Amino acid sequence: MERPNEPIADVSPDARIGERTRIWHLAQVREGAVIGDDCIVGRGAYIGSGVRIGARTKIQNHALVYEPAEIEDGVFIGPAVVLTNDEYPRAVTPEGDLKSASDWHAVGVTVRHGASIGARSVCVAPVEIGRWALVAAGAVVVHDVPDHALVAGVPARRIGWVGRAGRPLVADGEQWRCPETGDLYRENEDGTLHEVTK
Repeated sequence: MERPNEPIADVSPDARIGERTRIWHLAQVREGAVIGDDCIVGRGAYIGSGVRIGARTKIQNHALVYEPAEIEDGVFIGPAVVLTNDEYPRAVTPEGDLKSASDWHAVGVTVRHGASIGARSVCVAPVEIGRWALVAAGAVVVHDVPDHALVAGVPARRIGWVGRAGRPLVADGEQWRCPETGDLYRENEDGTLHEVTK
């Protein structure tokens, strides 16, 4: 792990941190977490026990990534994003006793390769964010997000498609085109999207 300019981070000795990964001031990385090479974990971010984060991923300031989240390579987690882990949150049992770890079963959020989660979004576990998908800032995700989908709102709904560059795709006949790269995509009968082979 490359040490940041302000090395006051709480990183468990039981966490595995990849080469050239930077963890910034006031971040906390819990025991058993695995963070890949060339990542950035921003100021005040929280990475829960056993969370898995792939290479070249950015976790921005004050993001909360609760276990057992799984984040693949090349993912962007924006400032103050929350990946939850409790389907039925309560502080106490039905009898009024304070709940402990044994009183609930953690469920995670999965974020696939290249996806981006915008600032202050909340992903309510268990959900999966597809490859290269884009969750708009402030969205609340309660259902799985397909590959390349652009979702926004509360609850989040698909409002378009995005390419690998993150730009909204534009209709081009029966296909969709990325205005930045020129890559072409085609919508499947089931409402998903695939990249057209060049």
